[in-house]
Order: sequence, then structure tokens, then C-alpha cells
Amino acid sequence: MNRRQALTYARGTLADSNIDDASLEGEILLRHVLGLSRARLYSDIDHNVSPANDKALRKLLERRIQGEPSAYITGHREFYGLDFRVDRNVLIPRPETELLVEKAIRLAQSHAISGMADIGTGCGAIAISLAVNLPRVTVYATDVSAPALEVARSNCKKHGVADRIVFLQGDMLEPLPEPVDLIIANLPYVRESDLSRSGPLNFEPALALNGGEDGLDRIRVLCRQAGNKLRSQGFILLEIGQGQAEETTALSQEIFPSARIEIESDLAGIERVVSLRLT
Repeated sequence: MNRRQALTYARGTLADSNIDDASLEGEILLRHVLGLSRARLYSDIDHNVSPANDKALRKLLERRIQGEPSAYITGHREFYGLDFRVDRNVLIPRPETELLVEKAIRLAQSHAISGMADIGTGCGAIAISLAVNLPRVTVYATDVSAPALEVARSNCKKHGVADRIVFLQGDMLEPLPEPVDLIIANLPYVRESDLSRSGPLNFEPALALNGGEDGLDRIRVLCRQAGNKLRSQGFILLEIGQGQAEETTALSQEIFPSARIEIESDLAGIERVVSLRLT
């Protein structure tokens, strides 16, 4: 079997099992087995695949069919143009979360923001993306999970921003040593009743997904902690789930009655980011 045939086989196997984006995922798994970039794969697409690599590919395809996400299989996920190491101690970064990063970068470019805090940093995707794109900003990154912080630190070193990110273990905003200009958070917002016992959510840490009965438990905690952790005229950016904008806005107005609140939708038209500014 050559690479072209292996690619066709991988894509077909995943498609037959109704895996979303089977074409892309089949390519990702084949490239992982072969250790090739996309350009290298296609530049010599008729090169033979060794029996050992053929066997390895079939094993990875079986893991994917059983529901394990490709990011955990390969140990990598791209986010905001950067490659991040991931494992089952951290949530897999989602494309929609890039909207949160874009919003934070716009705010930093148009306001005097010198310190940010990424709450529930996981693999560090948000904090590191901000540090790479905002070299003059200091970023605090908190997480309650020590294994998650180990992953985040390894990604931080990989991208050369270890001197500008301070990792802190603890619950939400509690470990922050000083107030910041911007708090950014992609907290657990999946409703408890929506947590699946099969598929990708079964592989990701429940701690990073479960937002309680209405999905807003952790967001409530953050908003209540934010009073003395946010500087005057500071910002809070929150990622939320589908259908949570109205309740999150009401919660924010209750705790910060004079704040300016905006909602931004992602590319799918889902209200995804709640932006709050103290006045």
C-alpha cells in the first residue's frame, strides 16, 4: 500500500463510521504515523507505506472510531496559528475560543492594558496566544489542576514566552497576587444534563466541562471574585455556550450594575463572548 492508498483508506474508514471531517482527520492521523508535514505527504504521495506504519495507522483509526479525539491521539492541536501539546489532563482548544483571543488583543491594542489573567488556563492556549501577540503585556494563568499546569508550562517554553506568563495553581481568581486590567476566561459551561457518556466529552476532563445545572456555576464564582481582582475601567471576557447570553448578561448586571456589556457571536452565529467593562 502506498501513501495515496493509505490516505484513501483512512478517510473512508472514518467516513464509514460517521466521523465529522473524516477527510481532514484521516490525513492528520496518517501524517502523524508517518511523521510528515502536509507538504511532504503530498509531494511524494505514491511512496510505499511500511507494514509497521500500516499497522500503526489501523490502530489509530480504531481509537478514533471508538470516540477518542484526534488531538489526544496525536498529542497536538493547533490554536490561533500555534501548535499546542494536549493530553487528557486538559480540554482540547476549540476554534470558537479564538474569538475570545481576538477580542482580548483588540482591547489591548486600543486601551492601556499591562496585565491580564487567563482563568482556567488548561493547556495554556489562550494565555500563550496572548503573550505571543502582545509582547508588552504580563499574563497570569491560573488553574486548579496541577497536571494541566504542567502541560501549559511545556507549551509556554515551546513558544518562548516563559518570561511573560506567571502560572498559578488555585481556584479561579484566588491566586492572583494583584489586580489586572483584563480577566479572560473559557470556564466550564456545559450543562450537567448535556454531558455525554460517549464521544469526545467522555475523554476530556469533567473538571473542564461541567458548568452545573445551567452551565453557569463557575462563571458566577468568577464574577463574584472579580471585584478586588480587576482594576478601575477593567474588562472581563467570558466564553459562553449556546443560549446562555441572556442569563450571563443578567448575572453580570446584577453584580456589576454600572458595567457596559456587549455580546459577540462566533462564525456559526452563536452568541459566544460576553464582554464586560467596569465604569
